[in-house]
Amino acid sequence: MENGVNEAGMTGQSGCRRLMTMVPLLLVLLLALILFGAGFALKALWWIAVVVLVVWLLGFVMRSTNAGGGRGRWYRW
Repeated sequence: MENGVNEAGMTGQSGCRRLMTMVPLLLVLLLALILFGAGFALKALWWIAVVVLVVWLLGFVMRSTNAGGGRGRWYRW
């Protein structure tokens, strides 16, 4: 460090100022990435929930009959 200039060519004061303006920008970008990822995950989970609901409804409607001709239980517990 010679004459207040570091290896990157910045003085101590301007490097600190740049860091102070970079941190909020990086935090906003990180927040945007997190929200984008959460939104994508939630949308994917909604589609999975809809598919599971449709499969469950089809299984409920199309269940087989038992030997007496009546409908059996739709669950197997």
